[in-house]
Amino acid sequence: MDLALWITAGLLAVVALAGGVSKTFVPVEKLASVHGGGWTEDAGAPAVRTLGLLELLAAAGLILPAALDIAPVLVPVTALCWVLLMIGAMFTHGRRGESALVALNLVYLALAVFLAWGRLGPEPFAG
Repeated sequence: MDLALWITAGLLAVVALAGGVSKTFVPVEKLASVHGGGWTEDAGAPAVRTLGLLELLAAAGLILPAALDIAPVLVPVTALCWVLLMIGAMFTHGRRGESALVALNLVYLALAVFLAWGRLGPEPFAG
């Protein structure tokens, strides 16, 4: 179970890192031109950058607290925050009729729920 939770955290961290880097450093005009990026035109650059920074923080929060053994409870807390972010992403893509992206966000949400449940319940980080 511990290994499955670490793999889940790693996968979500990679997704968060990739999304965070692109939203933080790629121009909004370029993001808007890629598949699934049209929402960025409606949101505006400051909102996109803010989401990017939140995703970068999520990438760190899913791995570093446990890896460094500094407040490892932040891992499931970050996973729960990721759930909220994915709910927002699902609504955004749903409004735009992007059902494949809604489904992908649902997968990420399910992984985050699994991680939060696992680390708060059966497999917490205990010294």
